[in-house]
Amino acid sequence: MFTADEGDHFVGGPPSPANCDGIHVPCTYAQIGEINTNLAGLLATEQGITTPFKVHSDDAPTIYITGNPAREAAVTRSFEHGLMGLTAVNPITGNTDTLTKFLADPVEMKLLHMVTADPARTPTLVMFGDPNYFFFAGAPNCTSPCVTELPGFAWNHGDVQRDITTTWLGIVGPGVKRQGVTGEVWSDHTDIRPTILSLVGLTDDYSHDGRTLAEVMRDNALPTGVRRNPLAFTLLARAYKQINAPVGQFGRTTLAVSTSALAGDDTTYNNLENRLTTLGSRRDALAAQIIQKLEAAEFNNQPLDWPTTFRLLLQANQLLEQASGD
Repeated sequence: MFTADEGDHFVGGPPSPANCDGIHVPCTYAQIGEINTNLAGLLATEQGITTPFKVHSDDAPTIYITGNPAREAAVTRSFEHGLMGLTAVNPITGNTDTLTKFLADPVEMKLLHMVTADPARTPTLVMFGDPNYFFFAGAPNCTSPCVTELPGFAWNHGDVQRDITTTWLGIVGPGVKRQGVTGEVWSDHTDIRPTILSLVGLTDDYSHDGRTLAEVMRDNALPTGVRRNPLAFTLLARAYKQINAPVGQFGRTTLAVSTSALAGDDTTYNNLENRLTTLGSRRDALAAQIIQKLEAAEFNNQPLDWPTTFRLLLQANQLLEQASGD
């Protein structure tokens, strides 16, 4: 198996000539490079926020407010509102860009599997930014320009835009179908390990976060439990990914809800955060049930039955509808 860890977002102006494709006709760019942005400087000058904080510099920086205040503390809420108000004039396009696209605090981070067992490693919040910008925390002023284009690096990653979260997985070898290039199978990196184990006939002593990619395997290479009801397995596995993968439907939907919560007033914040907490508890319980059934088929020769599959599929669909507010 061969893959890349993520995709990249190109940061630059339009190519020249207009008909270039980079293969037959070379492209040149008058402007190229990510836009380095001093988050601390913009917060101070645009929003009047000088709260000390640290970041893990990125297109989607993790933010640690000094003193580790609670998520509902006034200093945290003011900081979130300040982030939502940040703008910058793009040196490539000349447009005024809104810098914050999404926000997640520990409630949403838990839904996105971003909370570890070490509380000290959990940030106060995560800002998912405009993919053309790279954020760092410099001086709390813009005496030196807070927004500058650096031509040395033109590929941004680490964010949630589709050109970043969409990458490729190549699979070849005994038991693998010869399908060529296909975009029909939705997967993420957690599916690689159980797929390898299924192909080589090995088992593990713990549950995986992913599932076997049965769609790319020959029938005679499928685990016995999967081969006895492959359609039920595939349907349930795909539903599992959409409720449990960070950039599945559930994760993307709740991230939008989280952003509305953190941008809103206290009543909106409390109502939406409580809703996310309830949805998260339901998702965790359902995901645990589904992965148990998938693993039993993959590694313990226990095929899925249709009544159980239909029940779990219905619950997954209901969860996605409720997350969307339908």
